[in-house]
Amino acid sequence: MEQPVNNKAVIVGVNLNDRPDFVYSMEELRNLAEACNIEVVGELTQNVAKINSAHYLGTGKVGELSALAEGLDASTVIFNDELSPSQIRNLESELQKKVMDRTLLILDIFAERAQTHEAQLQVEVAQLQYMLPRLAGLRESLGRQGGGSGMKNKGTGETKLELDRRRIEDRIAGLQAELEKLVARRQVQRKQRQKTGVPVVCLVGYTNAGKSSLMNAILDQYMPDSNKQVLAKDMLFATLETSVRSIDLPDHKSFLLTDTVGFVSQLPHHLVKAFRSTLEEVAEADLLIQVVDYANLEYERLIDVTNETLKALGADHIPMLYAYNKTDLTGEKYPRVEGDSVYLSVKEEAGIEELTALVKDRIFQDYVQCEVVIPFTEGRLVSYFNVNGHVQATSYEANGTRLTMECKRADYEKYRHLFAEQAAE
Repeated sequence: MEQPVNNKAVIVGVNLNDRPDFVYSMEELRNLAEACNIEVVGELTQNVAKINSAHYLGTGKVGELSALAEGLDASTVIFNDELSPSQIRNLESELQKKVMDRTLLILDIFAERAQTHEAQLQVEVAQLQYMLPRLAGLRESLGRQGGGSGMKNKGTGETKLELDRRRIEDRIAGLQAELEKLVARRQVQRKQRQKTGVPVVCLVGYTNAGKSSLMNAILDQYMPDSNKQVLAKDMLFATLETSVRSIDLPDHKSFLLTDTVGFVSQLPHHLVKAFRSTLEEVAEADLLIQVVDYANLEYERLIDVTNETLKALGADHIPMLYAYNKTDLTGEKYPRVEGDSVYLSVKEEAGIEELTALVKDRIFQDYVQCEVVIPFTEGRLVSYFNVNGHVQATSYEANGTRLTMECKRADYEKYRHLFAEQAAE
C-alpha cells in the first residue's frame, strides 16, 4: 500500500530590524504554501538586527525549529526570504528536512499554473537560473569524494556537477533562444497595434486583486456575445499569460485591454527577468488601471509593492487610474468616483461604467466635436465616419450630407479639404 505523501510544513521568518510588513509577509507565505498544496502546521519567527550568514536563523533557533518540525511531523521547512546555497545546505544537514525558500515556492506555483508554451518556457528559465548557483554550492562537498587536486585527478562528484552545470547552461541558452523568437513575434504584433493608433490600457496590480474578473466584467458590459472571457479564479497567480482583448464601445471608439501577471512582494528577480518580455506590454501602454483588493486591510502596502514593481519595469511614468475592487465587502458606498479612483465591485458589476468613463476621458483626448458637409461625390466619407467616428445627426442638403459627429482629430484633418464647408469645432 502506498504511503500518503507528507505535505506538512513549518513556515519560518526572520524579522530584520522590525520590518513594518513582517506580519503580513508571513501570512502571505502561508497563502503561497497553500497555493502549492502544502499544509502549514506551524510557524516560527525570530527578531534580529542581523541575519545569520551560515543558517539564516540563530543557532539556538535552529534547534528549536528542529524540535518543532519533528513534533508536528512536518516534512518541509519554508523560509520567508531567499536563502543562499550554503544556508540551504547547512539547514538541510541540521534539520534533516526538505528546506524551501519563498522564491522556490513562488517558482513552483508559477510552474504549476503556466498554461501557454511561452509561460512554461519563462518559468523553466527562472527555475534553472535559481538552481545554477545552488549546484555550485555543492561543489566543495562533492569535490572531496575523489581526493587529490588539479584537473586530472578531480573528484567524480565534481566532474558530474560540472556536467550538470553545463547541461543546465545549455538548456537555459536553448530556452532563451526560443523565447527570443516569441518576443520578436510579439513586438511585431505590438508595432502593428501601434500603427492602427488604437490606445492600449493595461490592468496591473497585486495577485488575486481581481484583474481578470474586471476584464471579464468590461467584456460582458460592452461585448456580451464575444465569448472572449479570460480565466478568472480566486487564487494566487491564476493569470500568467498576457491576454489582449479589443473593447468596442457603443460610440464607435475602441481600445485594447491587456490583462497581466499579478505582482507579489519579493517577486523573485529570476521571474521578473524571465517574464520581462511579457511585462513589456505594461511599459508600452497608454494608460494603466491598478486593480486594488480594497477589502484587504493591507491594501495600501499592496499598492506600494505594485508601484515598486512598475518602477522596476520602467513603467512608472504611465498615467494610472485606481480601481478599488471588492468595495462591497467593506461597508463603504459604491460605485463612486474620486479623482483618479473608482470604488467598485466587479462581483456586483457595479462601477464598470464609471471606470470606463474615466478611461475614455484619459485616452480619447485627440477627438474633436464637429459639423461637416460632405459633397455627394465623396459619399464614401459618410460611410467612413459612420464606422470610424460617432455620428450624432445626419441631414441632407443641396450640396451634400451634413454630419454632426465626434471623430479623431487626425481623421478630421486628413479629410477636411474635401468638406463642402468648414467644421464648427
